[in-house]
Amino acid sequence: MTMKLPIPGILILTFLCATTLGAQVTPDTLLPVMPYEQAKDYEIGGVTVVGAQYSDPQALIAIAGFRVGDKMRIPGPGITKAVQALWNLRLFTDVQVNKVRTQGDVIFLEIVVKELPRYTRHSFKGVKKNKHDDLNGVVNKFLQKGAILTDNVKASVRYGLEEYFIKKGNLDAKATIKVLPDERSTNAVKLEFVIDPGKRVKIKDIRFTGNENVKARVLRKKMKETSRKKKLFKKSKLVRADYETDKHAIEAYYNTVGFRDARIVKDSIWRTKKGEVMIEMVVNEGDRYYFRNIIWKGNTIYETKFLDQVLGIKKGDVYNQELLSTRLQFSQDGRDISSLYLDNGYLFFRVDPVETSIDNDSIDLELRIYEGPQATIDRVVIKGNDRTHEHVIRRELYTRPGDKFSRSDIIRSQREIVNLGYFNPEALGINTPVNPDRGTVDIEYTVEERPSDQLELSAGYQPRTAFTRGGVIGTLGVTFNNFSLRNIKNKEAWNPLPQGDGQRFSIRGQTSGQNFQSYNASFTEPWLGGKRPNSLTVAGFYNRYAYGFEGSSTYQRLDILQGTVGFGTRLKWPDDNFIFRADVDIQTLRLNNWSGFRDDQNRLVTQGIYHNYNVGLTLARNSINDPIFPKTGSLVSLKVQATPPYSWFRDNKFYESGDVQNIYKYVEYVKWRLDAEWYTTLVGKLVLKSSAKIGILDQWSSKTGLSPFERFELGGDGLNNQTFGLNGRDIISLRGYEVSDIMAPFPGGAGVFNKYTVELRYPISLNPSSTIFVTAFAQGGNAWQSAKDFNPFDLRRSAGLGLRVFLPMFGTLGFDYGFGFDKPALIGRTRKWTDYAKFNIVLGFEPD
Repeated sequence: MTMKLPIPGILILTFLCATTLGAQVTPDTLLPVMPYEQAKDYEIGGVTVVGAQYSDPQALIAIAGFRVGDKMRIPGPGITKAVQALWNLRLFTDVQVNKVRTQGDVIFLEIVVKELPRYTRHSFKGVKKNKHDDLNGVVNKFLQKGAILTDNVKASVRYGLEEYFIKKGNLDAKATIKVLPDERSTNAVKLEFVIDPGKRVKIKDIRFTGNENVKARVLRKKMKETSRKKKLFKKSKLVRADYETDKHAIEAYYNTVGFRDARIVKDSIWRTKKGEVMIEMVVNEGDRYYFRNIIWKGNTIYETKFLDQVLGIKKGDVYNQELLSTRLQFSQDGRDISSLYLDNGYLFFRVDPVETSIDNDSIDLELRIYEGPQATIDRVVIKGNDRTHEHVIRRELYTRPGDKFSRSDIIRSQREIVNLGYFNPEALGINTPVNPDRGTVDIEYTVEERPSDQLELSAGYQPRTAFTRGGVIGTLGVTFNNFSLRNIKNKEAWNPLPQGDGQRFSIRGQTSGQNFQSYNASFTEPWLGGKRPNSLTVAGFYNRYAYGFEGSSTYQRLDILQGTVGFGTRLKWPDDNFIFRADVDIQTLRLNNWSGFRDDQNRLVTQGIYHNYNVGLTLARNSINDPIFPKTGSLVSLKVQATPPYSWFRDNKFYESGDVQNIYKYVEYVKWRLDAEWYTTLVGKLVLKSSAKIGILDQWSSKTGLSPFERFELGGDGLNNQTFGLNGRDIISLRGYEVSDIMAPFPGGAGVFNKYTVELRYPISLNPSSTIFVTAFAQGGNAWQSAKDFNPFDLRRSAGLGLRVFLPMFGTLGFDYGFGFDKPALIGRTRKWTDYAKFNIVLGFEPD
């Protein structure tokens, strides 16, 4: 008995051979058959499956409806239904049901199937290899290894591949699929995708009709994703989804200028003879509307007059739905009605604007307020801190159990958590589950730890010269930003050192043998006593620099030993963004034939021991939102650093001697530093950084003149490790200039400097394991001998590009390529552009 269904809707049932139940096999057939007129009821004695390589035989028998022991009339409809059920699976190209043998009234059947070929692998032709990963992702959406290859699947894959290129502007992209036998497997096929991406089709023009009140160029600017090919720095392409979004953006803009009924009623897209895209939109602007009467209802906490002031919308203003929503619900600057109530505990507050009347071009509004009860914070929960101890996070929060709910306190708490530097700012989550019956709210902060410790490890080789021995220069330094001193005796807390209490411990050493050595260590406790944000810092360093060979007449050596104790606290007035810090420095300098220091009378200070005992006072305000890549906020600090006024207690004869070793034995000066940085998000992720730095070295009296120590040095990359901190100077970078370009007139250092910077920053990656951003900057700065020579408008200008990579383990790395436009050595000469350029490297930290 044979049942075969090669195509849907056609059933061929064949019983080969003879005329009785004991039919014989003819020479032309393999199995005996029976004609329909001899149909008989049989008991199914067994069923086998042949040809099922990927399918489960028992499942096929069940789907066919065959069960051992059942009665079935053969020939009859049971066989037809079995074949149809298997064919409906769409897994086979052929299905047969054969009679194997009969034993009396018992029949044994065989299901024979021929499975569709299975997909095993694919390849691409016509596209570059750098596209293969993306295209593999497209294919894998529709095809998995071992899947059945149907016409529908092939059509979906082809459409997906073409759509991938169409979204990139290649509107004529075509994909074809070649199905080839896979010689590596049985009954398997491999696919070859032949792709012709075609050229990117640009938009020649975007036209508007019906726009009587808004110019076409203004409407084109609102189309962020769909632009003409004339627009610089932006690809011109047509992507349908983005185009629809841009159409809505045009309508939204019309709504902001009073045309609340404006609609794009028709748009046309066609191709020119050159294949470029033309777009034309027909706009129905409608009438322009204005605000008329605005009435408040339901407000008992705040007076209507005060709410009107916060809303800032007056009768006669152009109707702007976006502005209205912003002033009611959420404004970036905090000027909105919602902030008033939410910052005062009214978590259940709601305001609904209702248009009560539309009279010609005027709209009356009724702002219906539901104030509700004040909500109290019940629990404050911190999750995800598997390394940082909870009290370190909790002490930074402005939301505490029992306090009234305040949205601004939550925003401030979020900023303080990010500024700790221990957590991924992109993964910080805040949830506020509410209990309306009790009038309480829980606040849940979910953090994700990220590495915060830093390692500095480097080695280099300094060749031997006539004045130096040469040899290996090695640097090893570690900074633990989340250290725990109290767990230092707890062996289980070492990983590799005890951590989690928010303390900072660093140690660093650098040496090149006898020529140069530098060692420093510091420890900071940010919450001394654990109850208030009072910080204590203890630090010390020793630096030695030698030039020439010891014992020779040209030998020079400088040693500096310094210890520092600092105390800082967070202020409550004018606001709690202010920080005050006091430092006491005790520094000793030992000079042996050193030629790097001069006073303002050009006298060299080369020999002797000098003591620099000073107190530094710093007042700063910090409101930046992220220490790694700030997007908003500012950082402003004013510091005065001064020694005791020894000259007040000495007569003029002491200074008339001219003995510089005695005059400057106890260093005397007053030093001012003003540093300011502002961060503003311009659009999207693009951030503008503006900064200004000014330094002034002054004196307590005219008897001494300016100190030869604590001068300023401007220029270069600010990272000269062998002079940093050694020559008693503040080193300030100025991209595009060498130190000699600025400091040549001041061999002993400058008494005054200023520096201004405008910098555009754009992040490539904000991943906490590697934050990467590019910069474009313009700078101006200069240095002068003293304050009387200071001219803030006499600047050495530069501009350029840069890259920064922040790695938690190594700090900030990067480079700058700057062009200095006012180099003195190039004035009056024939110059090439390379004469202006200077390449700077950033290692470990951002230069001053």
